[in-house]
Amino acid sequence: MEEFHKVRRLPPYVFEQVNRLKASARSRGADIIDLGMGNPDLPTPKAIVDKLCEVVRDPRTHRYSSSRGIPGLRRAQANYYARRFGVKLDPDTQVVATLGSKEGFANMAQAITAPGDVILCPNPTYPIHAFGFIMSGGVIRSLQVEPDDGFIPALERGIRHSIPKPLALILNYPSNPTAQVASLDFYKDVVAFAKKNDVIILSDLAYSEIYFDGNPPPSVLQVPGAIEVAVEFTSMSKTFSMPGWRMGFAVGNERLISALTRVKSYLDYGAFTPIQVAAAHALNGDGADIAEVRDIYHKRRDVMVDAFSRAGWIVPAPAASMFAWAPIPEPFKHLGSLEFSKLLIEHADVAVAPGVGFGEHGDDHVRIALVENEHRIRQAARNIKRFLTSSAKQPNNVVPLAAHR
Repeated sequence: MEEFHKVRRLPPYVFEQVNRLKASARSRGADIIDLGMGNPDLPTPKAIVDKLCEVVRDPRTHRYSSSRGIPGLRRAQANYYARRFGVKLDPDTQVVATLGSKEGFANMAQAITAPGDVILCPNPTYPIHAFGFIMSGGVIRSLQVEPDDGFIPALERGIRHSIPKPLALILNYPSNPTAQVASLDFYKDVVAFAKKNDVIILSDLAYSEIYFDGNPPPSVLQVPGAIEVAVEFTSMSKTFSMPGWRMGFAVGNERLISALTRVKSYLDYGAFTPIQVAAAHALNGDGADIAEVRDIYHKRRDVMVDAFSRAGWIVPAPAASMFAWAPIPEPFKHLGSLEFSKLLIEHADVAVAPGVGFGEHGDDHVRIALVENEHRIRQAARNIKRFLTSSAKQPNNVVPLAAHR
């Protein structure tokens, strides 16, 4: 039976192949250390949970909520931007609550994309950045670039060689999956480019609070005049360990926020009101919960980099995010990231995310998530060391799972 048009435009979900292998291994009794999906294991702070429990007892909060976010939540997000970035936002016209940043990106794509519109998008990148627009009828022009001196020349080539002229540019720093961080000077150059070429900037800042080297990542909206061309997406999933709560925001340009708000009004009634109240309570806090989460990820990062290095796998230390972007060890590089990820499950009981799942230019890396405690990370390193040692001694015994089919 022929697949539907939009489904045909989507490639097989690479991560699902890894998930099936994990499930199969666990069904056989294997203790899989899962460093694949970026699914925070830390509990939501008690004060946020307590606020939810308090509000949920009021039956008035059980009715439909507000799709764009209750006023107190939008004010809390505007106040957070004022404190953290020095950016002034109007909570009534420049802030909308989303069901996580993923939903926000997908619905923004629905709101602004006409069939055939060209979107400039980094590669590798988080899948929704590209596929939200592909599902909306857009065309992705991939940019294999880092936030450095080569970025603007790549954008200029994208403008010259794209027909029609690109509608929007995706930014994601700190990056998922590469963990790269952008500077304010970088954002200044990109904003100037966007204004000159009439291009929309859509910035994913989901990892703004997970940083390790003392320099808080900036917002693109800190650039004077950026709000004329930019919208930024944030999430409470990692910052407050609230992934299952599905709470995020889009902020910035009033026209774009209005378009997103209108589309959302047809699609959802917003998050459960007690969740929105608890989220506002979190945003209005003193920052201690954020600092505690950051400190835990910092310690895990240091343990992972050290333990994996001792195991024989050199992993660059990420400056931010809850991920490490790790080059595939040289003896396995020819296999590509999916087959190498399968080998780790089969021979080391460790799951990672194949880099190809974030774009073809990520196929020589895997993404390692810091979502297990320090003891489990060290155990993963021991398992990997045994695998690497064994494969070096008997390379013919280590065969990709694809060869067994």
